[in-house]
Amino acid sequence: MEFGRRVIVTGTRGIAAALVSALNNPNDRVFAIGGEPEEGSALAQELPQLVGFDPIDLRDEAAVERAFFKANEALGGATDVVSVAGGSGRIFGDGALHTLTREAWEKTLELNLTSVFFTAREAIKIFHELGGGSLILTSSVLATSPSPEHFQTHAYATAKAAINGLVSTLSAAYLPNGIRVNAVAPGLVATKMAARAAQNPVIQEFTKKKQPLAGAQLPVESIVQAYLYLIANKDVTGQVITVDGGWSAVTNV
Repeated sequence: MEFGRRVIVTGTRGIAAALVSALNNPNDRVFAIGGEPEEGSALAQELPQLVGFDPIDLRDEAAVERAFFKANEALGGATDVVSVAGGSGRIFGDGALHTLTREAWEKTLELNLTSVFFTAREAIKIFHELGGGSLILTSSVLATSPSPEHFQTHAYATAKAAINGLVSTLSAAYLPNGIRVNAVAPGLVATKMAARAAQNPVIQEFTKKKQPLAGAQLPVESIVQAYLYLIANKDVTGQVITVDGGWSAVTNV
């Protein structure tokens, strides 16, 4: 049987889950890495295109190596890798730089940047062997359009800015190998990660003004469309596509 897109996705909730659901052409196959076992099991039962998942800790280098080997074998050769998984560093103490401990800094970067390094490295290895492929990372609007009043999470923003840098340098380095590297930079999205903001009346009002096209937190479907575009368009590389409901265009809020 001839398969269509063969995609490795990191994460099993929020944007990642919505992306797996959207990869629903008859010949699509998806393998999810990372996330919670219960979420992965539920997705696998619901979505036939999800042929496997491995709920590893994406900060564990050896586990990531094993999981990518397993996923690539299950897919019969990955055509695309989409790195979605990450999270807020507030639980570690991420905040304004002058308040940050070294532990909070390192744990936030480990969750949002080191894990992406492992993912990107294993993806590039696979694509080298297969003669090309598409790697899509996940940045954030906070990397280039900060919000000092409400989102002063400096370690998280730094990690996302570094991802923008990875896109630039990797896309140039691996272009001769037929490997495309891009990213999606979402604004504030209606996921579990943004639950704190969703429940805060002050931030709700801020979001309404800062993301006027949505008037609220962005639906995950809007973000997923950007990933699907980058998967489908074989002539795009080195790009960070911002989907923010107007966030970066609104400068007076």
